[in-house]
Amino acid sequence: MRQLVFDFGAPPPSAITPDRVPRWRSDRGRRAFLSGQAAEDMVAQLYEGRGVTVLARRWRGISGEIDLVLRAPDTYVFCEVKRAATHDLALQRLRQGQLQRIYHAASEYVGLTPEGQLAPVRFDVATVDAIGAVDILEAAFGLF
Repeated sequence: MRQLVFDFGAPPPSAITPDRVPRWRSDRGRRAFLSGQAAEDMVAQLYEGRGVTVLARRWRGISGEIDLVLRAPDTYVFCEVKRAATHDLALQRLRQGQLQRIYHAASEYVGLTPEGQLAPVRFDVATVDAIGAVDILEAAFGLF
């Protein structure tokens, strides 16, 4: 005997097919992704020029994602990269909830290191403006 299951909260199958996504929306998302990736590449190159090693890009833990995980000589650096028309606009895009997710993901990451939760850490924010200028704010946020 066949059992029917009704899920009134789910969209009908026709609403979730790829041909239903407007082209402008997928193009905008692709541009945003590529723009963010380019900004992260610029920031990573700047850190490497300072002698800091890039350990991971877009590291994802259970709690969230960290754009760049770096290793300075004596510190793990977790960097959030924001891109906007100006550095001020980029900083305005940071939200308290996002900072908390980054903090919790960083806690997951250091739990995997040899030092564990005793590892020295720093949280930076890097902003990239419309002309590609990078500004790194070291120790921009800390423990909550």
